[in-house]
Amino acid sequence: MRKKVWMAVLALRLMMLPVAVCAEDVALEDGEYRVDVALEGGSGRSEIASPAVLLVQDGQPYIRIEWDSSHYDYMKVGDETYLPVNEEGNSVFEIPVPAFDEPVTVIGDTTAMSVPHEIEYTLTVDSASVSRAGQASWYNNPAFWICAAAAAAVLAAAVIYGRRKRKGV
Repeated sequence: MRKKVWMAVLALRLMMLPVAVCAEDVALEDGEYRVDVALEGGSGRSEIASPAVLLVQDGQPYIRIEWDSSHYDYMKVGDETYLPVNEEGNSVFEIPVPAFDEPVTVIGDTTAMSVPHEIEYTLTVDSASVSRAGQASWYNNPAFWICAAAAAAVLAAAVIYGRRKRKGV
């Protein structure tokens, strides 16, 4: 009975390791990354490109938001207003990422209607999807590797326990 309890406790602790890693702040070196970003709000007809470019400069993450329209003339994050970084094609903005894995309210001003309208959206940047430009996201994700190691440890413990049980140890 003690062995079963010990195995259950070990399995639970190993399964909690990825949760602890995911709960930490996302610390990235300066450079360019790709990240999944979700858009909600507005009329539901507007879309942004995802995965998006994530730029880290002096430790501060910025996300490059590319709308499916050329009619956005500014975006607001908090009290700051951001202008497009391009002059042709769909509207593109580089805005700071105040938080990963949490909805962040932003305002997009669209000129597609008869008069400009500020529309409220929420953006959610998925920290688990962050990958260096040109690499798969799982390759750089420590949670993936911890989860894989935990699964291997649980599997090995189950095999050892099963063999010992068959032998009567």
